[in-house]
Amino acid sequence: MTGVRVAGTGLTPFGNAPERTSRDLFAEASSAAFADSGVPREDVEAVFYGNFMGELAEHQGHQGPLMAEAAGVRAPATRYESACASSGMAVRDAVMRVRNGEHDVVLVGGAERMTNLGTAGATEALAIAADELWEVRAGMTFPGAYALMAKAYFDEFGGGREDLAHVAVKNHENALTNEKAQYQKSIEVAEVLDAPTVSSPLGLYDACPLSDGASALVLTSEAYAEEHDIDAPVSITGTGQGGDRMALHDREFLARSPAAREAGEEAYTDAGIDAGDVDVAEVHDCFTIAEVLALEALDLEPVGEGITAARDGRTTADGDTPINLSGGLKAKGHPVGATGASQIAEVSKLLAGTHPNSEHVADATTGVAHNAGGTVASAAVHVLEVAK
Repeated sequence: MTGVRVAGTGLTPFGNAPERTSRDLFAEASSAAFADSGVPREDVEAVFYGNFMGELAEHQGHQGPLMAEAAGVRAPATRYESACASSGMAVRDAVMRVRNGEHDVVLVGGAERMTNLGTAGATEALAIAADELWEVRAGMTFPGAYALMAKAYFDEFGGGREDLAHVAVKNHENALTNEKAQYQKSIEVAEVLDAPTVSSPLGLYDACPLSDGASALVLTSEAYAEEHDIDAPVSITGTGQGGDRMALHDREFLARSPAAREAGEEAYTDAGIDAGDVDVAEVHDCFTIAEVLALEALDLEPVGEGITAARDGRTTADGDTPINLSGGLKAKGHPVGATGASQIAEVSKLLAGTHPNSEHVADATTGVAHNAGGTVASAAVHVLEVAK
């Protein structure tokens, strides 16, 4: 099998842009990725595109070929849907296709248009990532679902709202230098605790925002990068996927994420590393409790101890293992179809030394990106390493 290099990355700003279509957003992100890579569009052999709610937000299905056209590419294109893990799954398939020699150059990414639906409409659209028969009809929303998970965690392991507040404060601080981030402002623990309750014990600052945006990556084989003298210092060396029961009431655990653990273990084994080798990570913090669960599932924190990681400084920018130096979904934003590929872009830039927060991980050689769907019924994990 051949290695897979990240030749170029492109992101739009994440935020409130209800007038922009997904095709417009993806055109911008892919153009930036091509410019960053130096790879000509005509060399792309396939497009892998993640999107979750295009039919609801834009009355648009069959988006693969549409986005290839928007990117200026004439190549077979496929759309991937796995809720908030849509482009993470697209990256996984793209990596495997390059590895097995089927392609030398691929374009992979995702986009989502959400804010045009308004808060109520977007909340309703996002809810279809839950079990329609047993959860959605009963009025379940994702703030409510993650609130149940937070309560279960507190009951089993301890901790409380103030611990979660430190996660939000940390990620907002990390986003200050990220020009693509939706929220570039500091917050204090007291502000988090005083904010309106969304679904107890979670408040407004425990939740990621609704976002519009797109991400794109140009991935190549090692042979192509070397033959064409492409500056691609970071490789994707591990990929993993996990799954769990859809509805929370069918789960064995509420305070753990077996799908993420399964995906992480597969990715670590694939890359030939273990959790102790990870220097930096971007994890799926759609809610503050989700970051805690991700850290434990990836063995970056012992089970039951992830709740204190931000408060005690272990996951801050200058901590032992910085987490979400981009600002995470919490502050950078979460245009759901774009998130997985955007995490890969952030880790790649951190390892390459081109990210505004690279100074905090100057000696880092190994990073992880963790992308989850719904209440983590699906998960994709990727390992990135500085190419040897």
